[in-house]
Amino acid sequence: MTGAQSEPPAGKPGDFDFLNGEWRISHRRLKSPGEWDVFDGEATCWSILGGMTSIEELRIPARNFAGLGLRTLDQKKLVWMDYWMNATAGVLTGTGATGRFENGRGVFISDYDDNGTMVKVRGVWDEITGVSHRWVQSISRDGGATWDDNWLMEWRKA
Repeated sequence: MTGAQSEPPAGKPGDFDFLNGEWRISHRRLKSPGEWDVFDGEATCWSILGGMTSIEELRIPARNFAGLGLRTLDQKKLVWMDYWMNATAGVLTGTGATGRFENGRGVFISDYDDNGTMVKVRGVWDEITGVSHRWVQSISRDGGATWDDNWLMEWRKA
């Protein structure tokens, strides 16, 4: 073996089709070190444009909250772009996270300005089955050397 890294797999239409349908979601979001906020939510997801776009309508009724996840496949670069929109603001936030799926796991990374300090934010889709999956958000303050989980979502088909 030469030690050369292989190219990551190309994104392809349909990578997000596992999200299609109605979901119930258990959230755990870090409030402060060691203190988690636990709450329930729901989502409706569908694909359009032959699987090149995935749309997620996230709802948290108990908190009167809604948002939109928009995932698009860049056909030229063959990577996915993952965007978020809070329904209150009505605009997509940031430049989106870029990522791909490999071995049943989707990893998406973006850079974020946290009050003047640039951090990396990683979203991982994993444990994907026909009736469940997980999404975990993590933050890195050291350029990606270490990651701290700050939001976990356990998805179950409704």
